[in-house]
Amino acid sequence: MDHHVPLIATIAAGLGLALLLGFLAARVKLPALVGYLLAGVVIGPYTPGFVGDAAIAAQLAEIGVMLLMFGVGLHFSLGDLLAVRKLAVPGAVVQMVAATVLGGGLALWWGWSLAGALVFGVALSVASTVVLLRALESQGTLDSFNGRAAVGWLVVEDLAMVLVLVLLPPLAGIIAPQAGTVVDASIWRTVGVTVAEVSLFVVLMLVVGRRVFPWLLWQVQRVGSRELFTLCVVAAAISMAWGATKLFGVSFALGAFFAGMVLRESEFSHRAAEESLPLRDAFAVLFFVSVGMLFDPSVLLRQPLQALAVVAVIVLGKSIAAAVVVLALRYPLHTALSISASLAQIGEFSFILAGVGVSLGVLPGEGQSLIVAGAIVSIALNPIVFKAVAPLQRFLLARSALARQLQSRADPLAELPMATHERYLAKQVVLVGHGRVGSEIAAALRAAGLPYVVAEQNREIVERLRAEGIPAVAGDAAEPEVLVQSHIARARMLVIATDDTLGVRRMATTARVLNPSIEIIVRGDNADEARRLEQELSGRVFLAERELASAMGRYVVERCAL
Repeated sequence: MDHHVPLIATIAAGLGLALLLGFLAARVKLPALVGYLLAGVVIGPYTPGFVGDAAIAAQLAEIGVMLLMFGVGLHFSLGDLLAVRKLAVPGAVVQMVAATVLGGGLALWWGWSLAGALVFGVALSVASTVVLLRALESQGTLDSFNGRAAVGWLVVEDLAMVLVLVLLPPLAGIIAPQAGTVVDASIWRTVGVTVAEVSLFVVLMLVVGRRVFPWLLWQVQRVGSRELFTLCVVAAAISMAWGATKLFGVSFALGAFFAGMVLRESEFSHRAAEESLPLRDAFAVLFFVSVGMLFDPSVLLRQPLQALAVVAVIVLGKSIAAAVVVLALRYPLHTALSISASLAQIGEFSFILAGVGVSLGVLPGEGQSLIVAGAIVSIALNPIVFKAVAPLQRFLLARSALARQLQSRADPLAELPMATHERYLAKQVVLVGHGRVGSEIAAALRAAGLPYVVAEQNREIVERLRAEGIPAVAGDAAEPEVLVQSHIARARMLVIATDDTLGVRRMATTARVLNPSIEIIVRGDNADEARRLEQELSGRVFLAERELASAMGRYVVERCAL
């Protein structure tokens, strides 16, 4: 009996080859996602043998994007987004303009039309949120300041791309008359309607959704069925993303992101993230497979120099532009390098824009092939670029006086004001990080009347703390200058409330050199790492699960003793 089942065949072939090639890539020390991309190339229409259904693969990839963005929203609050707005908004705008100019300039040099050059440049300017999330999760830096800043940056880019995709058809009539004709008034009307729809969606999600959806999750949880709870989480993610697209013209990715943000208000947000994790991982693999299916390997033979130039714009041009913006906004070199690595790739929005451009007759077909080629290569290189950040930073700091100046330059927020009261600078607590954990510790210190100084990378948080009269220093506490400005030599205790385990050892080493008797308290995220840190630092590591169990045990004993 002949069964025509393209969905099952595509999933089976995609996941099976992704497993095999991902395993082989990992064995030769390459990122597993390189194997996933190659699996897509193998079952794509441009290579011999079995050909998967590209339309089905694209829809499965959309589900993966939705679930991934939903997971980010579950960990990313509105406060996190607003906290990085002064970096993310101007940074994303300037970087997109710079990348558009670079990509568009290349296209004009190749003899393309102005319209095609603009679409090509914009397609190269926006990074893939899916690729970024996988990189940040693998590095364990999603909840760090640099991770939140990069995610906020891409949220701004996604919002900009929503506007571009809506405006491209009417604008095509002006910048490419052969694609159609339209009057100026209709363009401004389209802009107004788009902005109004997006604004209405955001308001509804933040005002109504923050009350309705957590309540719904609570009602389902009360039934006591794990299957229903998982179903509710997945249904909420996909249905809200789909509804946002149909009703407000927002992308699936942004709709799912805001769905996660509103469900974060529920006390079951962590459980929701855990329940959806297996599905997110599986569909994320299908996303990379679907990207590989779009790739025509012959473009590398037909236009090797053009493909190389596109990769250079994505990996180098965008990264340099982003680093310049971050440094211009007076953030340290480490933040500039981290965000640059985050943006050194393109993805889903680039493919969508390229497809719309080709359908309108604005972008030539070779432009779409070059965009996909640039995406494949940049996605494959991105994990390597991330791993190169730390060695590059060490190299620059060791050999460049300018780099050392950028890392610890004269910044009013990087030094405590002279007017800081003496009581804060003797036997004080140096608190590294003022996020969800750090702010609770600060509140406890303040309630007890104990002096403390905060060291925080987020300049907006430092500005707010200083406005409240709390001593705070802006910068990465892994750099000795920041702890020196926090007067670590006179402190009684160093409390590291961030989850940056890579920088903990450098902080502790600096603190021990300047203050051998200082007590070090560290936040830990897993038992093995906590044991290693306690042995190396001769300090106390607080593990979330261990402290929760201890607190619950004390409460139970106290209640039973009544």
